Amino acid sequence: MSFTREASRAIRSTFVLWIIGAIIYPFVMIAVGQIVFPYQANGSLIKDSQGQVVGSALIGQPFSSDRYFNSRPSTTSYSTANPAKDDAKVLQTGVSGASNLAPSNSALLERIKGKDDPDPSKRVEGDLNRLKKAGVPPTADLVYTSGSSLDPHITPEAAKAQIARVAKARAISPQELETLIIQNTDGRFLGIFGEPGVNILQLNLALDALKSAS
Repeated sequence: MSFTREASRAIRSTFVLWIIGAIIYPFVMIAVGQIVFPYQANGSLIKDSQGQVVGSALIGQPFSSDRYFNSRPSTTSYSTANPAKDDAKVLQTGVSGASNLAPSNSALLERIKGKDDPDPSKRVEGDLNRLKKAGVPPTADLVYTSGSSLDPHITPEAAKAQIARVAKARAISPQELETLIIQNTDGRFLGIFGEPGVNILQLNLALDALKSAS
């Protein structure tokens, strides 16, 4: 068999494989995703009652008001850096993740001094005092950050611990809030993997909808 014929066969094979792997396969996967899993394929986006996208079910957002169920602390502030002053380059790099500080490292407890925090203090101690002042029994996920630092969920226990505070701030019965928590609790994957979690964004949107309806 001649070299020319072998080279021609190799070129044709490469071209066919390129067509299959670089064009046909990706477009088939896109079509399957859009037809079978459109919600997941488009980022698991969550919309409000007006149909406006307010976030993703996969990415956490900060909530600290007494009128809302508070989210889990984040070492990256959920990438909400000011585009005009992003010294840490969070928005440019998409940084996420834990601090990687050991439990013995005192910096783990340090709180960054900010405009509304004139006296430096300990973050964990500060959060514990804040929760205590609000009458919220502290749970691990209301005090410590997650591995990704972008966790959109808290435990059902952490959500229920905030019922009294939210009920008082919104003048809503605790029973209604407990029902909302149950309705917005995601169970274990396939019934056996992971632990139940409450998506904070979905829960707070349902909370706003409940107040509007009432």
